Formats: sequence, C-alpha cells, structure tokens
Amino acid sequence: MPDQRLSVIIPVLNEERMIDLLAKALVPELEKLDLGWNVLFVDDGSTDRTLDRIRALSAADPRITAISFSRNFGKEQAMAAGLRYATGDCVLIMDADLQHPPHYIAEFVARWRQGGRVVFGQRVNRDADSFLRRKYSDVFHAVFGFLAGARLPRGIVDFVLLDRTAVDAMNALDERTRFTKGMFSWIGFNTAVVPFDTGERVAGKSTFNFLKLLRFALDGIVSFSTLPLRVWSIVGAFVSLGALGYSVYFLVKTLLFKTDVPGFPSLMVSIMFFSGVQMISLGVIGEYVGRIFEEVKHRPLYIVADEVGLADTATNRHG
Repeated sequence: MPDQRLSVIIPVLNEERMIDLLAKALVPELEKLDLGWNVLFVDDGSTDRTLDRIRALSAADPRITAISFSRNFGKEQAMAAGLRYATGDCVLIMDADLQHPPHYIAEFVARWRQGGRVVFGQRVNRDADSFLRRKYSDVFHAVFGFLAGARLPRGIVDFVLLDRTAVDAMNALDERTRFTKGMFSWIGFNTAVVPFDTGERVAGKSTFNFLKLLRFALDGIVSFSTLPLRVWSIVGAFVSLGALGYSVYFLVKTLLFKTDVPGFPSLMVSIMFFSGVQMISLGVIGEYVGRIFEEVKHRPLYIVADEVGLADTATNRHG
C-alpha cells in the first residue's frame, strides 16, 4: 500500500553524537517498508550542535525534518508537538539513543495493519536498569493501576505507533500537565504489543534522574486520579472520630475518677502527629491546586523557534 505514509517522531535533547548514528540505523529500516515515510525530529532546546546535525541530514534527504523549541520544555511536550506536526497515516514515536532499535519498526507496522490502533513497545530485558529503578517502576505501575483505574502494560515505554484516528484523539487532549503513556491508554482503541530487547546507548547519557522520574510519576497519578484526595478525606474522618472518642474517654474518666489532665509528652506527641497528618493532606491538595493553576493560565505547551525542511505550518508554532 504505497499510498500510505509513516511519520516517525524523535524527541532529542543534546544528542549531537547520536544523530548520525541513529540516521544510519533508521533510514535503511524505513526504506524496507512498503509505505512512504518521513522523520520529524523535535529538538527540545538543545544547547549543543544537535540541530546543526539534523540540518545536514535534511539537506541530504528532504524526508528528514525538524522543529526546534525556543527552550527546553520537556519530553512530554516534545511528543505532543510531534503528534500535532505529524502528517502520516500512522505515527511512530521513538527515542534517539538507539535503545528503541529501528529494526522493530516493521513489526510495529505489521501490528498496525492487523488492526492495532495503538501499538505499544514492551521491553523484554531490563538489564540496563538498576535494581532500584526496576523496583521503582514496578511500584509505580501497581500504584498507578490502583489509583487511576487505567492499566498500563508492564514494561511499555515511549516506543509506540499510533493510527491516524488515535493521533487525532491525542491532539484533542489539551491539558498542560501530560502523562502521555496514560493518555495512550485512556483514549482506548484496539491495542497491540510488540516485545523488544532494549538496545545499548552507544553515545551520550540519559538526562533522567530519580527526582525527574519521581516528578513524572507524581504527574501521572495526579493527572489521572482524584483518589488521593478522597483517601485523605477518609483519613481525616477517621482521625476526627478517633479524637472525638479519645476526648469522650478522658471526659468520662475525669468526671468519674477525678483523673488529672494528661501529661505534656502525650500532648506533644498528639500535636505533632495530627500536625503531620494535616501537612500531608495539605500537600496532596496543593499538588492538585498547582495543576489547576497551570491549566487556567492556558500557556502554550511549547514554542517553536525554528523549523527545518517543513512547509509553512505557522498555526502549529505555539502548542
């Protein structure tokens, strides 16, 4: 079906050492497909020569294009921009570090042609991750599934192919705080999974650290569930009932047995405990209020400073 097209979206940040290596591995795999293709790099505010390397590739092959943000907005925003710029009948998102091996693309396309509107890449081997990172991932998937009520297949990553109908559905979701893997699951449609072995990063290093991953997990949970708010409402109710029962106990004890007022240590422990409960509950509420604040400002998700090899797409320059 040569009239069909595949768009490949690749978010990049300071990947000048990887661009040529990626193109050398990616283009031959795309040429094997019996459909047209184009590649869209999304430069997330790189400070090295990443964009220059992409310009050179685009000059040699006009099917390779790019957009460049005015600053670093984040990978979630880069994927959102790529989906809005993509023109293919199906759209593949992958990383630039070759840990998403290009030779699996044909399998993604095959699953799409078999009816999968959303085709997830699922890592088989996790040897490249540390023990703590693997456990962190397992806990997050369990907590997200319980709180959000949306099941994420274990091991899925941002190596995913979307049918045009799924892309249009994603582009209709306009929230500022984005957890894209959860959104892929939320939009529904027929899904398929392509197991793959993670490739080795041959240059550069990952920009994700534990704090970024923790923030990413928090964004995912808060974006898809209000259950934490309900939990603290229940906790507050039980604490109030416990305090009421405790006060009745001391009232009766004082009236019947003339017992002295409880001592200072127990008073301080009680104050510190309930203060901690209040601070945690306020923190949970604050996370939701902060996201409401971000939404109501309605700032763009991203600002495109430059385009490489693209026709006039001025309507997309501000996400």
